[in-house]
Amino acid sequence: MLPLRHEKRWRVAGIGILFVFLAAAVTPTLWFWPDISQTRFPLLDKWLHILSFLFLSLWFSGQYKRSSYWRLVVGLTTFGVLIELCQRMISYRTAEWMDLVADLFGIGIGFIIAVAGAGGWSLRFEQWLATKSVDVGVD
Repeated sequence: MLPLRHEKRWRVAGIGILFVFLAAAVTPTLWFWPDISQTRFPLLDKWLHILSFLFLSLWFSGQYKRSSYWRLVVGLTTFGVLIELCQRMISYRTAEWMDLVADLFGIGIGFIIAVAGAGGWSLRFEQWLATKSVDVGVD
């Protein structure tokens, strides 16, 4: 992990985000879209998987060193498999291989963006907050 001033808070927030994503993945689709078959957006489910895992990749790349990215890829891939296993165990959701492919696509894009310069964003954010608090005179 990067030398973050608020490391524990970042970890708790990350775990919270994972729980929210898991809860959303096992919630009945009808709670979000009463008639998803009428959506005008093709492959909406796959796009949601891509964007969700892109977000998760960028979130966690903000707290970890580049040398740990491979661990994050393994962890997020395992999380994607866990989601599909949970969806397989409940009657109102379905598990699909293409969802896992979409997850991997989102992970890949996320880490490409992280390597391109977005990685470590939380450290830069903490530094920015520290300069703002000094400017305002807050300790």
